[in-house]
Amino acid sequence: MKLIFIRHGDPDYAHDTLTEKGWREAELLAERVSGWKVTDFYVSPLGRAQDTASLSLKRMGRTAVTLNWLREFDAPIYDPSRREEKIIPWDFLPGYWTRIPQMYDKDAFADTDVMKTGPVKQEYARICKGLDDLLAGYGYVREGGVYRTDRRDDVNRDAVVVLFCHMGVTLFLLSHLLGVSPVVMTSGFFLPTTSVTVAGTEEVQPGIAFFRCQGAGDTWHLRQGGEPISRMGYFTDPFQD
Repeated sequence: MKLIFIRHGDPDYAHDTLTEKGWREAELLAERVSGWKVTDFYVSPLGRAQDTASLSLKRMGRTAVTLNWLREFDAPIYDPSRREEKIIPWDFLPGYWTRIPQMYDKDAFADTDVMKTGPVKQEYARICKGLDDLLAGYGYVREGGVYRTDRRDDVNRDAVVVLFCHMGVTLFLLSHLLGVSPVVMTSGFFLPTTSVTVAGTEEVQPGIAFFRCQGAGDTWHLRQGGEPISRMGYFTDPFQD
């Protein structure tokens, strides 16, 4: 099975849609996606994700199921290092979060003082359950840190599932799949707009599946179309290959 996470195009956050650049990115993305054999499409309820998905879906004559838990990770906190309230629970200053050992722990991170200033633990549990329930529909049943495929008779190992969503929620979901702290994921990975991130299952032990990242933040379609990679969500200029 393959999960393909796609970040929305260059955003117009004020109107929850795409910029002109974002629409160009989405058009190039649609050309790429149209060549895939996709089992199912899912999309965040937010406008920028819906707009990004719309061009791919129109080109393929397909529809997508909107999942509320795919919206951008919504658990505002108070950041003591910046003394700012109601901010996203990532983009911490590295001199701050790296001094807190629990931030490196996939379970303990949510019980740190900073994360407890907002509903981070509850929101993380909610989106993880959403993903696990979705995967169970394809025969992959969560057990500890793996997914069992010997618990169901309807395992779809050939399923290709595309999720149009956002950078933050993608990295939080990947942290759940890989057993890595989301703080490490969100601080250590950048996913450009309309980038493609693929996680595929491996069953080295029969009946026990683990997701392995096959590629993160790929923007091949932008390079092919001569469209620069956006720095939206990144603090320095991205590498333009």
